[in-house]
Formats: sequence, structure tokens, C-alpha cells
Amino acid sequence: MTTKEDMNLEGYKEKVKTTAKGFLFWDKELIFRGMTQSGYEIEFDAQVQWGCMPTESLMLSLAGCMGIDVVSFLQKMKVELHKFKLDIEGERNPTPPQYYKSFTMHLHLTGKGIKEKQVERAIALSQEKYCSVYHSLRKDLTVKVGYTITDVEEPHIVK
Repeated sequence: MTTKEDMNLEGYKEKVKTTAKGFLFWDKELIFRGMTQSGYEIEFDAQVQWGCMPTESLMLSLAGCMGIDVVSFLQKMKVELHKFKLDIEGERNPTPPQYYKSFTMHLHLTGKGIKEKQVERAIALSQEKYCSVYHSLRKDLTVKVGYTITDVEEPHIVK
């Protein structure tokens, strides 16, 4: 049984800086290039021809944050996880400000002997305590998370 102390994200959450910096450069028209303080770039485009909309990157950030948490917790639980995919869909307010009203996520987990209780615990820990993106969003936001577990005998080896 995994204890509460085993569930922390040692080595990951301690590295999170308490302040973050970023840069946004105007390219042309309504196309911008965002850069993190670490040098990672993302292109934003209001017309979605050359880059993603900022709201799309927000949605993927939520998925990324939860995905990192869930996989990390499952690894700490010694789960034999072979594949992980997260589908996310967001519903936005139809008029400005067109904020997200809800998100629906579905996790697809493939591995050997994965237990529902382990997955539910990992999701709960992410939502209740660890997902920084989730806790940075509106308090009236609804997030529903479901999952599918596919049990396999042997890991899929890519050649």
C-alpha cells in the first residue's frame, strides 16, 4: 500500500520556481511568439493559421499538468504503465469573455495489472492538491475526468 508520504512529487515539485517569467513577441498581424524563461517557444495566432489560440494552449496546459501528476503518482505506486493518453474537451462561454466553463477529460491507460483504485487516487491527488494549472483557473470551472484501463500481458515494444 502506498502511503501519503510516498505520494509527494519529490524531485519534481521542489524544482518549481515561485515566480515565473515569459516573453511575448509580436510577429505580424495577430501572430505572436511566446517564450518561457527556459527558452521554450509557442506560437499564438488569433486566426489559427500559423499557431494555436491562447485558449487552446491553456487547455493543453491543464491536460499536461494533470497528465504529469497522474503518471508520476502511478509510477510511485509501482504501476506497470505502458501507455498513457489524455483526451480533453472544453466548453467555452459563447459571449465575451469567452472563458472555459467546463472541461471533460478522459484518460486512456494501458499496462499490466492497473487497479481502478490507483487511478482514482492519482486523479484525486492531482485535482485536490497538486495540479497548479487547475488551481489557477476560475473557481466555477467544472472538470470531469473519466478513464479507461486496458490490461496487457506484455509491454508494447516499438522497433
